[in-house]
Amino acid sequence: MTPNFTHHSLLATHHLKKCLIANRGEIAVRIIRACRELGIHAVAVYSEADSHAYHVQLADEAYNIGAASPTESYLNITKLIDIARKSGCDCVHPGYGFLSESEQFAQAVIDAGLTWVGPSPDSIRLMGVKTEARALMQQAGVPLVPGFQSDYAADDEFLVAAESIGYPVMVKAAGGGGGKGIRVVYQPDTLAEALASARHEAQNAFGDPRVFLEKYIESARHVEIQILADSHGNTLHLFERECSAQRRHQKIIEESPSPLLTDDLRTRMGAAAVEAARAVGYVNAGTVEFLVTPDGEFYFLEMNTRLQVEHPVTEFVTGLDIVKWQFLIADGQPLPFTQPEVTQRGHAIECRIYAEDPRNHFLPAIGKVLTFIPPAGPGIRVDSGIQSGDAITIHYDPMIAKLIVYGHTRAETINRMQQALANTVILGVTTNISFLRALLANPAFLAGEVDTGFVDANLESLLPAEIPVPDIALIIAALTDSRNIRHDNVGASLRPPTNANRDSHTPWSRADSFRLGHKKEQG
Repeated sequence: MTPNFTHHSLLATHHLKKCLIANRGEIAVRIIRACRELGIHAVAVYSEADSHAYHVQLADEAYNIGAASPTESYLNITKLIDIARKSGCDCVHPGYGFLSESEQFAQAVIDAGLTWVGPSPDSIRLMGVKTEARALMQQAGVPLVPGFQSDYAADDEFLVAAESIGYPVMVKAAGGGGGKGIRVVYQPDTLAEALASARHEAQNAFGDPRVFLEKYIESARHVEIQILADSHGNTLHLFERECSAQRRHQKIIEESPSPLLTDDLRTRMGAAAVEAARAVGYVNAGTVEFLVTPDGEFYFLEMNTRLQVEHPVTEFVTGLDIVKWQFLIADGQPLPFTQPEVTQRGHAIECRIYAEDPRNHFLPAIGKVLTFIPPAGPGIRVDSGIQSGDAITIHYDPMIAKLIVYGHTRAETINRMQQALANTVILGVTTNISFLRALLANPAFLAGEVDTGFVDANLESLLPAEIPVPDIALIIAALTDSRNIRHDNVGASLRPPTNANRDSHTPWSRADSFRLGHKKEQG
């Protein structure tokens, strides 16, 4: 069974009191909620584009950090540290994305005398460059995909290496992720072009043009292992998530348990993930990603030294709150359970709902979300940083929500997800909901047979038909927009000035603490 313990004793003893959340959107909201349950005061930051965002309203305090451009706001280390100090924070949680895997930011937080809620700068550095990570994993005995790496090799050397590895091969960026800087090469005469293209994209995305080669494993499955490690030498895994449903190397649907893994394979992969974490002296939450071949062999892909987007899947099947444990581990608390005490129960699936148009090359759908009504019911969880009236802008990722459902069996969970998606109301922007439902209903997905190339190979059959918007939907959208305009105009004349130090005893400090991002009444 899931470990039978509570956080009550830890709540009474942990030392963290006030956290700067160096992020935005749904992950900032998720961290704020964990802070509330741990009794930690949550401090948000926001760009000019996010001044009325949900995470700003939910936090105990919020501070403007600059212009909409991430480089002037959420990526500005100096400003973040300055706000953390001025607001009296004793810790910083980076979420995922932005600076979450920046060794420079982690070190700056530590140098400022604050607690970094994440792995050490050394661990981030060691795992941050894939070529260095591969070398470390080889030393640790973790299985690796056959490949070739050299920071100074000429194209001719890559060509010789590719012939030795055997086509097809993948050209991959050494210093990045998120599907960028990756090219699949099937013939020698296209390798030089792929190298140049990948280097260019890697330079633009990560400031690092280095690339390496890996054998491209066709019909591979993408399975990752969640790990937790404390500062007392305890490292364990929280089982797997399968993320094989991908489009252009970007995850779409994640689930646990994986329909592919046997008990033996699950045990061996979990042990390999633990060894990978120990090899870099890892402390806190992290994820070790693997490729699994059709014949059951698995290979190390990379390690994500941060909280993953899909962590709620693991939380459902293990009953553990990963974000809370990030804080408690950062505070020096030991894990009070052992590997045999952690078990998988039931099945969980996560779908990422985006404001994007699947029929138009999945381009982001910029605009105002006129109405957002998330689904509800047993086994349904919605993580979102969006509310009705919020805008999807060009500045940030167009994710609207993560929809996570839980059931006793995989079939029950898929059915529950279909119903939850059908009951999700989003007006004002185009979304990928129809695409997600088509993928969930595909016979290959139902059979648990989707590999990493399936979506791209079958994309046309998964795209939703072009259906005219019903007149009633247009009428509702128009009425909602009109109401929002009136509300904004009235609110603008009544709303108190934006000031992180305004009087916490005014009527604007509502009892439910959903304010417009300012300090709430304490006590």
